[in-house]
Amino acid sequence: MLSNCNVVDIQSGKVEHDLDIEIQHNKIGHVGKSSKHESPEEVIDVHGAYLLPGLFNMHNNLSMVFPFKNTDLNESPAITALRCYRRAHDALMAGVTSLRTVGEQNRADIYLKRSTNQGLVEGPRIFAGGKGLGITGGHGSDFGQVEADGVEEFMKAARNEFALGADHLKIFITGGIAKQEEGLEEPQMNKEEMAAVVSVARAKGSYVAAHAGGSRPIMVAAEAGVKSFEHAYSLTREAAKSVKEVNGVIVPTLSVTRSPEWMRSNHFEEWTIEKAVSAGGMHLESIRTAVQEGVRLLNGTDMPAGDDSGGVNATVRELEYLMDAGLSSLEALRSSTTYCAELCRVSDQLGQIKPNYFADIIGVPSDPISNIKALEQIKFVMKDGVVIRNEL
Repeated sequence: MLSNCNVVDIQSGKVEHDLDIEIQHNKIGHVGKSSKHESPEEVIDVHGAYLLPGLFNMHNNLSMVFPFKNTDLNESPAITALRCYRRAHDALMAGVTSLRTVGEQNRADIYLKRSTNQGLVEGPRIFAGGKGLGITGGHGSDFGQVEADGVEEFMKAARNEFALGADHLKIFITGGIAKQEEGLEEPQMNKEEMAAVVSVARAKGSYVAAHAGGSRPIMVAAEAGVKSFEHAYSLTREAAKSVKEVNGVIVPTLSVTRSPEWMRSNHFEEWTIEKAVSAGGMHLESIRTAVQEGVRLLNGTDMPAGDDSGGVNATVRELEYLMDAGLSSLEALRSSTTYCAELCRVSDQLGQIKPNYFADIIGVPSDPISNIKALEQIKFVMKDGVVIRNEL
């Protein structure tokens, strides 16, 4: 049992004070004022900390090598898995209890998910994308994607990812900022190819996420049924409306264009840093346009979720960037909890502190709705009812 809790209700935006949270195995039991406690060793006093659901990070490439030019597509799967595990564990320690992956070398995310679920290793919940899908020579070709061309090849590749254990699919529909020769509006899949992948995902009760740099391909992808749009570096109002009309979401990864210090510490080439940072103003304005049009945003970093970003873990920093784009503190919190759970189809299990939900809980010293900076001091992390960190 957790005692002396101030519980943040992400749905209502209210804080309920001086409550107890009963933990039953890996789930939340009663939430309220308790008249009695079990033996003292079964009670954890959080001393008035503000508790909220563990954070999601919805754009992870755990296997990515920095700088990109050092990627070895023939790398041993064992090395890939160890790198993924280290980054996933760092994320968990930072309070990120759920990760969505969007394209991993050697499909290491699928195997890491299985190992975590079996209790072989300690890590966050993983919603795995397996390998990304793209055209021959496309944006993901240097990062271990599956290359396909035409409707039949894309359908076969999509079915294969699900057969191997993917929870959702990732496609590359435009160029990006990681390659010098690519443009953001460069289309890399046609509508028929996108629709083929979407049809496979829908048959599995799942959805498709798309690496999407520019507006025109985003509008085509929305018509094809793509649900989640990653980056949206250059987004017109018309494109934002097209995403809103199909109840799509955007994972902006604002960190990508606002983290030159992190990039230099990871030995990125200067042209890469310059290309990323030069897109920063346009990127932020694009996401502000999305907010103005009512498009739902989700927190995702496209850099390791637990890495340091100016003295704060990258996931919290991204949440702050979402507020720079116009979200309120409550909407930013929802972008990192309840909204993510909805897209991952686990809104009845994760994203809130409620009875029968998994006991994935973080604690901060003050009210994060009043001041989001409270999240810069995550002092308590619980996942599956097990305390991972307690510095309260």
